[in-house]
Amino acid sequence: MPFNPGDHVLVAHFGKAVVREVRNGGRYLVELKGRAIVVAEAQLTRVEYRKRQRGSARVAESAIAAADALARTDAASSIDLHGLTTEEALAAVDGFLNDALLASLHEVRIIHGRSGGRLKAAVHARLRALPAIRGFRLDPANPGVTIVSL
Repeated sequence: MPFNPGDHVLVAHFGKAVVREVRNGGRYLVELKGRAIVVAEAQLTRVEYRKRQRGSARVAESAIAAADALARTDAASSIDLHGLTTEEALAAVDGFLNDALLASLHEVRIIHGRSGGRLKAAVHARLRALPAIRGFRLDPANPGVTIVSL
């Protein structure tokens, strides 16, 4: 189902947004918490609005309310993945990044450890796949930590 500019949507793992532009290849430019990101159509879910009984203000359905409930102003600036499986770590990173974006943090740290490299590789692959991530690098003082710019 195609989206149009001005449509309100939920972006998987990140929350509510507004479609600003339709791009080629099923991609959309959306505005999310004051930032513009490009996402695939598969990551979007349409959000229906209904008018309030009083006034002309619009109220989002329960999906928007749930996304707002996830917003935290006290989001942590780092997460430690030691002791987690790769699958558990990626789920934790998704939630952590969501909270960090909603709290408008500009930089966060993901502590994955140095040995083996499996967890680091999985985290870096996930970061490459997320359009809201501006960049990431290993901490020069500690190769077991990735610094992520949001």
